Amino acid sequence: MNINDLKSAVCKSLCADVRVIERNDGYFFVDTPFEFGDGDHYSLFLKFLPTGGVRITDRGTTYMRMSYLNDLAKFRDGSRGRLLDQVVATAGLQQDDGEFFVDVAGEELGPSLVRFGQAITRIHDLTFLNKARIASTFYEDLREQVQEIVGGEVVENYIVPGVPMGEAYPIDLFVHGERSPVYIFGVPDQAKARLATIIIQYLRLHLNADPKSRFKSLVVFQDQASIPHKDRSRLINAASMMVDTLDARDDMRFKLEEALH
Repeated sequence: MNINDLKSAVCKSLCADVRVIERNDGYFFVDTPFEFGDGDHYSLFLKFLPTGGVRITDRGTTYMRMSYLNDLAKFRDGSRGRLLDQVVATAGLQQDDGEFFVDVAGEELGPSLVRFGQAITRIHDLTFLNKARIASTFYEDLREQVQEIVGGEVVENYIVPGVPMGEAYPIDLFVHGERSPVYIFGVPDQAKARLATIIIQYLRLHLNADPKSRFKSLVVFQDQASIPHKDRSRLINAASMMVDTLDARDDMRFKLEEALH
């Protein structure tokens, strides 16, 4: 087999698995063998443009699939929003009321379909940040939940006044409690577990001797089971309260409200 035979075999194989189906609403559905990670096929549609060329669109199906198990508002700002904007800009897509699309010339249709499919796959994959959060979205989600529960002021990267070298021992989130301040630490990984332990112990050493300076500490894990046993044990001994995972919303509310009153 030479290079021309190889090209011919690839083209025949791909073409055999792709069908274009005319619909009654003026669109053409492109049936391909390409799938999302969960096994569902791409939803690709074509429509002739009055000015010439073709529109490739998902007709809003990508956002619809994402909405089944996700709050779409989370994808409009923060780290997820920035990642989404990056994917859309890189692929040259446009958005309109939840629909992703791109207008191309007829001779560009083949490669444009492939790029469009790649783009909506990357967009859909942003949903996995909910299941395996990167650190930046974990902290954003933590602050959002705390703000929702507290309702009042939540201070980020708080420096405790009156503590020697306090700027070296920042608090992720600070909330005023009725009897004592509440210091909240997000722990997405082993390194942060160790750092949170050091900060809590350091603050206890310098503050708890004075009853007026005592505080409560709440540690929220991204996934407690992922933290090595020794690091987890040291942190458990240091902290006042802990929440196993950010997804344990009821436990978070109960423990935070208890700490505030």
